[in-house]
Amino acid sequence: MSFRILRSDHVGFAVGSLDDALRFWIDGLGAVLERTGEMGGEFLGEVTGAHGATVRMAVVSVAGQTIELLEYRNVEGEQGSSRPHDPGFAHLAFEVDNIDAVLTRIADFGWTAQGTPQPIAGGAKVGTRVMYAVGPHGETIEFMEPPQ
Repeated sequence: MSFRILRSDHVGFAVGSLDDALRFWIDGLGAVLERTGEMGGEFLGEVTGAHGATVRMAVVSVAGQTIELLEYRNVEGEQGSSRPHDPGFAHLAFEVDNIDAVLTRIADFGWTAQGTPQPIAGGAKVGTRVMYAVGPHGETIEFMEPPQ
């Protein structure tokens, strides 16, 4: 049996507070709210393994990327590791035109740059300044500023 992946549909983040996450994505990064809703029951349990949980959710879009924000309720969650060297770690990367302005802006929403932006030394993206930023619940976004 063969198959092919057709396209990426969305990137999802489990969040501690949907309201705080929406403020960050909309007010901080300029995303557009596409829809909100709630999920639960057997469907959610079978798809995610979070049996008995309910989810408040929102879908936003920014720079052609669809982002799904999920606030799980009625299930015990643990703050995940946000260390890029841990197995299972994942992140989303955005290309931006001013990485310093982005890092200043997102700090107002509780996001922390992991150091100072560094230029890529070689390869196809040589000169691109990059930096990981971590949100209040451990979510991670990489920002990339290509050379001017």
